[in-house]
Parts: sequence; structure tokens; C-alpha cells
Amino acid sequence: MKATIERATLLRCLSHVQSVVERRNTIPILSNVLIEAAAGGAVRVMATDLDLQIVETMPAREVERPGSITVSAHLLFDIARKLPDGSQVSLDASEGRMVVKAGRSRFQLPTLPRDDFPVIVEGDLPTSFEVPARVLAELIDRTRFAISTEETRYYLNGIFLHVADEAQPVLKAAATDGHRLARYTIARPDGAEGMPDVIVPRKCVGELRKLLEDVLDTAVLVDLSASKVRFTLGGEHGVVLTSKLIDGTFPDYSRVIPTGNDKLLRLDPRSFFEGVDRVATIATEKTRAVKMALENDKVTLSVTSPENGTAAEEIAAEYRAAGFEIGFNANYLKDILSQIDGDLVELHLADAGAPTLIRKDDKSAALYVLMPMRV
Repeated sequence: MKATIERATLLRCLSHVQSVVERRNTIPILSNVLIEAAAGGAVRVMATDLDLQIVETMPAREVERPGSITVSAHLLFDIARKLPDGSQVSLDASEGRMVVKAGRSRFQLPTLPRDDFPVIVEGDLPTSFEVPARVLAELIDRTRFAISTEETRYYLNGIFLHVADEAQPVLKAAATDGHRLARYTIARPDGAEGMPDVIVPRKCVGELRKLLEDVLDTAVLVDLSASKVRFTLGGEHGVVLTSKLIDGTFPDYSRVIPTGNDKLLRLDPRSFFEGVDRVATIATEKTRAVKMALENDKVTLSVTSPENGTAAEEIAAEYRAAGFEIGFNANYLKDILSQIDGDLVELHLADAGAPTLIRKDDKSAALYVLMPMRV
């Protein structure tokens, strides 16, 4: 195989695919990317970790000798990163090695044969629909912070996607770690009716979000079955991300969304976030809780730490119900508040032991539930 590619084109493509490749691999070929150069001048680059696979096609300046080979992903990416701007990079693979040339630089890298490279077999993907990239990015941003990192409850290690028929058909994304829940709702895309409930793994969500940044004004094609999902971004010279789905049952999260919380607190999310952040300065690992004392039209935030002393701050708010005290994990509260854009956030409360519903307003696509802490 021999092809010449512009450095900027090669670097952009490798920056997308190399992040799928794990730094440590027991199987040597999984550290490599597969590069396939076709006679027509297109070069296809693929990387995988056996659960997630990414394929990107880029145009070459010239393909002298079509063929395919695998070479270290991180090494080739680091070389491309350090080559001078505007240079033409020649990739010439033969007899178990690849020579990379650009200007006066020359690298000789070991390769592994293409036939050993594993490919995820997608099988039949019966559900197919399109979502605007901007909407998909928003859906990820508003939910992924609540994905659990606990490996024991593996079925919570991703974003749960499912369709529902309400006043109108919708597609919902939900994530929870047992302490907090994030849900985002969009109108059901054409073609999504009857789709299976799926859990998209955390790593796939992270890679997808990075790729979306380059194509925010386009639509993303989503194809899925009960076990696999494929995202096609950016059309012909675009990126195809294929992932296995988490094989598990997501809990019925609708049961924890409170419907009878009768105490309404409304306040400015920015000043609330900053107040929580300030009083939490003295919090330690053991005392991450921030206490909220609710009174008529004000909230007093406080943190007490045996080692670091105490902190308190008053915030103006709209509140008309009976006064009481409730505690929350300061970091979880800040995570949710940072998702609210606008001048007001609503907290629907019941009592010190019941889950609290947080949202911008009743028309908001995003909804959050936060479990209180004992303080």
C-alpha cells in the first residue's frame, strides 16, 4: 500500500479514531488502526476495542498502490501531530513495515497484517432514523453526567434510549447512578417507532459527543437493533461509529420521578450554583452535604465540617410553603444546576427524605431528580 495524504486531513482523521484505541492492550492488534487505500483515492481508517468501532474515510492526494495494513494508532497520531503544517505525508507499507515520510522526516514503523484485525459484525439493524446533530449533542450533554461509574450495576453505565407515546410520540434519554436521575425528551424521529429499548455505553456516548462537535449543522443517521447501534455522521467522507449495546435491563426510572411534591422553590440557577460552590469550599469527603434551610422568600445554604469549621450564605428565592431543612450532595446539585440555562430554576420538594424534582419549567425538555442526604 502506498498513499499520499495532506497532514491536516490525516491528523483530523487520526484524532477521531485513535481515541477509541485503549492505551493498554493485551491483544497487540487492538493497539493498531487499519488503513485501507482504494484505487479511487479514498483512504479508510478503522479502529476498535471489540465493543466500539470507528471508521472514517478521507480523501488522499494520491494512491499509488492500493492495499491495506495495520499500524500503531497512537504512534501514527503522535507523528502526524508533530509534522509541519501543510506537509504532504507519504504512507508506504510493504514487508511488515510502514515508512512514513513528510518533508525531511522519515519514520519506519512495524505493522501487523490486515487479516488479523477484528471487525464488529453489525448484523441486521432494523430501526433507522435521523436526528439533527445539535439535538443529539444537547441530549448527551443534559444526561451523561448522571451515568453511573459503578461496574457492579453495569446496566446503569450508559444512556437509556426508549420511545413512548404521550400527548405525542417522544424519544426519551435517561441516565442515573441511583443518587440522581437526568432525563431528556425529544419528539420521536420518523422511523423510530417500535424501536427496542437500548442502553448506549458510556464510552460510545463520549466518543459520539466528540465527533458531533465537527458536524453540528448536519443530521446524524442512527441505525440500531437490540444489541448494536450505528451512528453515521457527516455523509460520504464522514465517520461511522458502531457500538455493542449494554446487555441488561434499565430500571423503571419513571417510578422515582415525584408527582406529588407540593412545595415549590424558584430561584436564579447561577446565583444558586455559586452559593453552593462557595459554602462547599469547606466540605470534605465525609461532609459533602450542603444543608438548605427554606424560609419565606429565602434559602440559607450551610455546610458544617468538623475539621474546617462552618460556612453559610443566604440566597433570595421565591418560596411560599412551610419552612423546612433538606440536605443534598453539593457536587450533584452543582452538576444539575450547570445544565439549567435561563434565569429561573424550579425545585419541587416534599420533605427532607423525599426525592426532589428539578427543572427549568414545566415545558423544559430536561428533567432532573435528586435524592436528599441526611444532614
